[in-house]
Amino acid sequence: MSWNLTQLQEITAKHEGWVVGEEDGCLCITNEDGLDAYLAVSGEQIIVESILFAKNQVKDVAGLNEEILSTHQIFPLTTIATTKIDDEEYYLAFGALSSQSKEESIDIEITALFDNVSGFLDAYEDYLK
Repeated sequence: MSWNLTQLQEITAKHEGWVVGEEDGCLCITNEDGLDAYLAVSGEQIIVESILFAKNQVKDVAGLNEEILSTHQIFPLTTIATTKIDDEEYYLAFGALSSQSKEESIDIEITALFDNVSGFLDAYEDYLK
């Protein structure tokens, strides 16, 4: 079974402490700490991502990038990338899984993303202005 946004909204809304809404073709999921994650179905994948910080907030981009490459593997199921939003570059955390994944796997992916965003922010805070 491949998931669609309506089904994903129903299952994610069951999670205690999450507020879920649909926004521009994806789901916005906010956890009890106020962190936002965006979930979208893209072909055969479900992508879940959360913005970490703007690139212009980083005092040593090369140093941060080296640190990310050296340490990101200690954060399970989540990777860091950069993206451009409205002509500004951002670092974001994301996870991807099959659009045919089990409900439990989707919940694990979103929960891991929220946990890892907090971990990334703590781990890389010395690189921020």
